[in-house]
Amino acid sequence: MASPRLETYCCPNRDAATQLVMNFQPEVFCGVCIGSASISLMLTILQLLPKKGQSPRKMPKASSSSTILLLISICDILGGLGMIFRSSVWLGFPGFIANISVVNGTDVWPSTFCVGSAMWIQLLYSAGFWWLFCYAVDSYLVVRRSAGLSTIVLYHMMTWGLAVMLCVEGIALLYYPSLSSCENGLEHAIPHYITTYAPLLLVLVANPILFRRTVSAVASLLKGRQGIYTENERRLGTEIQMRFFKIMLVFVICWSSNIINETLLFYLEMQPDINEMPLKNIRSAALITWIIMGVLNPMQGFLFTLAFYGWTGWRVDLKWRKREIPWESMSSSTVGENAYPAPVNYQSNIHDSKKISTTDSQQTDEAISMLSEGNTSSDERLTRSSPIYQGW
Repeated sequence: MASPRLETYCCPNRDAATQLVMNFQPEVFCGVCIGSASISLMLTILQLLPKKGQSPRKMPKASSSSTILLLISICDILGGLGMIFRSSVWLGFPGFIANISVVNGTDVWPSTFCVGSAMWIQLLYSAGFWWLFCYAVDSYLVVRRSAGLSTIVLYHMMTWGLAVMLCVEGIALLYYPSLSSCENGLEHAIPHYITTYAPLLLVLVANPILFRRTVSAVASLLKGRQGIYTENERRLGTEIQMRFFKIMLVFVICWSSNIINETLLFYLEMQPDINEMPLKNIRSAALITWIIMGVLNPMQGFLFTLAFYGWTGWRVDLKWRKREIPWESMSSSTVGENAYPAPVNYQSNIHDSKKISTTDSQQTDEAISMLSEGNTSSDERLTRSSPIYQGW
């Protein structure tokens, strides 16, 4: 799982609260992490692979939203691989890991592995948080017709730049001036925890606001497309709203245990002796949420694919051919093939105004289709209700 306690454990003079959770059934905990991460990894890849029975289509041009969703899944996959590797070494070489606790030891490889693996996990999941925030921003900008594939470059710069900067800054402050002297006071630990949880809290606070505004803007677009708000359009707006709700629900389920656990451990750190009997229930709650984190954090990758695309099935088609990938919208290809018909020489102002109106409707359809990618029923309703489909 992803927790700043992983980096704190690399300090030989770690605090008592970190020592409590990291030494609680480490074999069982690492086994839980390996099992959860492996299941999530396999199911996530299965979700993304092309499936048999899908008719080959001309591959549509990817949208920024679909690219962001794919990058979120990639971050989860790489983060899960880091968890599997770290936990496997922890289980397979207990003597190697034991050298982390040696102060002023001559073997630097245990500490290097501890710091490197913890940074890898933190960096990938932190990048996933930033990409999820970018998805909320992009969804809103797409509806406002202010985004496109060109903005993906800005998202890359913001996501990877902030993720690397915060990760390096937090680690540098934690291990300053050396690994053997870290955790000597909260002035080392607190900045590290802030840089770790800042993107997580940003998603929890900002994404619901952006999603709510996007849903409101979608309703306005659907009403203004033909001047009426039909049952199909109402259902499409509800499905987009439900998709955003599923994304936030998965995020809260997978990461709320981290916030609870960190709150409990910080409370224990403030106590003179964490082993006192009155603190027994708090210690038990911290250990329980620690195990829950090992289960839920790696499962984010698979649960997100369910929220993004729904269940795509078991029948994998490994034959290479040019076809639509599962994370792309069926409506994108429909709109892409019909959005730019052969040019017609309109001679009257009436035809010109009709052309402008059709273009606006096409842009609206494209914006809505980006938000409903992966939902076949929504895409079909959108296509049937569009002026292009009706021969307008």
